[in-house]
Amino acid sequence: MEYPGVGPELSFLKENGRVEFCVATDEEALDAYERLCKLEGIYPSLEATHAFAILDKLVPTLPNDKSKVVVNCSGRGDKDAHIVFNR
Repeated sequence: MEYPGVGPELSFLKENGRVEFCVATDEEALDAYERLCKLEGIYPSLEATHAFAILDKLVPTLPNDKSKVVVNCSGRGDKDAHIVFNR
């Protein structure tokens, strides 16, 4: 999710190679939203679906099949439902 308020902590972590930032389009996030609704029965927040959308790009690049990824799916998706349904 594009956010203009990047603080010094994130800049520091990126400069030291401890964090990598990825991009997901709104369309990819909406696809992830739909997938989570169908597979998990939840209405995720749009912020979380941007993270889930990255998984389609990230997982194939992981070193082996024992790699683990954790995505925090916090937030109320019902507040975003009207945005999704209007698209």
